[in-house]
Amino acid sequence: MAKFYVFLLLFFSVAIKAQIINAYAKVSAINAAKTTLTVTNVNEAAHTFTVGGKVLVMQMQDDVIGTNTTDAATFGNLSAISSAGLYEIGIITSRSPATGTPTTITLSTALANTFHTGANSSLQVITFRNMGTNYTTTSNITGLAWDGNIGGVIGFEVANTLTLNHSISADIIGFRKGMINTNAVAGTCLPNLYITNSVSQAYKGESIYKSTNANYANARGKILNGGGGGNEHNGGGGGGGNYTAGGAGGFGYSCGTGSNSGGLGGISLSGQISSNRIFMGGGGGGGQQNNTVGLDGGPGGGIILIKATTIVTNAVCSNPIKITANGGSTASCGNDGAGGGGAAGTIVLQVTNYSASTTCPLTINANGGTGGNVGDGAEHGGGGGGGQGAIIFSINQPTVNITSTTTNGTGGQNNSGQNSFAGNGGGTNNSGILSFGGPLPVELLEFNGEPHNDNVRLFWTTATEINNDYYTVEKSSDGVHFNALGTVKAVGDTKTKSSYEFYDTEPLSLNYYRLKQTDRNGTFSYTRIVSIAFDTEVTFSLYPNPAGSNDPVFISINKSLAEPVELCIYDVTGKLILSRSIHAKEDTHNEVRLDGLELASGIYMIRLFNSKNNQTKKLIIR
Repeated sequence: MAKFYVFLLLFFSVAIKAQIINAYAKVSAINAAKTTLTVTNVNEAAHTFTVGGKVLVMQMQDDVIGTNTTDAATFGNLSAISSAGLYEIGIITSRSPATGTPTTITLSTALANTFHTGANSSLQVITFRNMGTNYTTTSNITGLAWDGNIGGVIGFEVANTLTLNHSISADIIGFRKGMINTNAVAGTCLPNLYITNSVSQAYKGESIYKSTNANYANARGKILNGGGGGNEHNGGGGGGGNYTAGGAGGFGYSCGTGSNSGGLGGISLSGQISSNRIFMGGGGGGGQQNNTVGLDGGPGGGIILIKATTIVTNAVCSNPIKITANGGSTASCGNDGAGGGGAAGTIVLQVTNYSASTTCPLTINANGGTGGNVGDGAEHGGGGGGGQGAIIFSINQPTVNITSTTTNGTGGQNNSGQNSFAGNGGGTNNSGILSFGGPLPVELLEFNGEPHNDNVRLFWTTATEINNDYYTVEKSSDGVHFNALGTVKAVGDTKTKSSYEFYDTEPLSLNYYRLKQTDRNGTFSYTRIVSIAFDTEVTFSLYPNPAGSNDPVFISINKSLAEPVELCIYDVTGKLILSRSIHAKEDTHNEVRLDGLELASGIYMIRLFNSKNNQTKKLIIR
């Protein structure tokens, strides 16, 4: 059976083989100017660090545990988030040496964030690969698995349209799983052991804290978002955490609630996640074994960052199209502790338009892994479920032929009778689906427009900009064929909010607008399309009507006017009785009062006109 299982793994690894598209390196130091990165552990097998290319600088782990290091249930709690999870974009201006493996990488501007490279921190730099103006996938895409120094991240941009004929997967490439312990002699239940270096207890899953203390490695205490390992006797591993917490591992053989030996679930990081702070999924804790049939925990999911104007799926696809960062699940075991599920990772989609076909829909998942089951009839320790990850959209969640889920992993059964289970991942399913921008080259918070006098006012706001040169405002009458109206110079490089506006002085009755954002290196992308209906016709009403000969007459105009209109009053023979210029402004609520007309009883024609409008109404004087 073991050989058959290996054969299946080999078969599926060939069947679903995917390409890696990024280069990775560990950052071991940053100069005082925050522009030059000293790098080691360089992996350029799939891509290279090239002058002019963009990179992601990302704090994978940091010293966030503080004083939460005592042998108690509080072990592994978050002290302060520090720089963990922060990331930003940089542009390479030089590298040394120019060829071969780089040892330093210099960026065009100083890093905006403070990053750490200490003993309990991991900082890496990843190429943010430019796939061109339009790109169609040629194979499945994945990332290098996290090894404690580099990996775990997929990042790329497409200026215009990304067509998905294949899937993009960061499944199980995040924080590493907790391992089972060295097979131990059956002992008493150990509910109050949270840290130890004893290999009789299972190992904790990996987390956003880089642990260098061997005494923290084993036992049931979680370590930030890494699940705790099972204790004696046969305690299940805790699930990893990300947006939600991991579930607790099962009690263990004859331990019960009063002497629970299962690993604690990794913590929730939902309160820390933002547009520029994201995390890989925590690893699930290992199960405790004494009969050599325990199970490791599941690895966490990695990170995917995609910037494009539009994502498209074709009408025909041979396989389901998915973007996923799922945590690892754990299989069933015999009469020992099972491992906890890995937490899902994070997916960031800075995309303004989606067009998934009915026949080839798109699935986006950041789901926690399932905890392992125990197959023995007696109660042992199932694995806790992994927490859900996060899916971050830069627009409202797209739903047309697109299904997005962030679900918690379920806890494994503690015995084959299925009358007792380990804990599920915490929180409400799909609460990790979020909508806010990310700090990719230009973070557009808003683009919209409104009628303003005789014009259309277009306005947009950015939260951050990197290497931004200028915007081109484009207009269309049909939403398909666009022409340039004008350009607006960008602020360029900023981490603060910037606001822009542009006026279309010759609007149509229905207008379509979009922005073309161009970087200094010539690459560009488009925003979403905004439609603005514009009433070009000026209409007015008169009141009171009829009016007395000495009554004031009010003219109410349907819109503010950028230029005055001429008012002419004629009698029934067409004779001009009165002529004057009037101006309807926003501060008068588009209303004009006419006093002292002193018109005789009869019927008159009131005409309002300017270069763009001509309207006539009847006025009766009693």
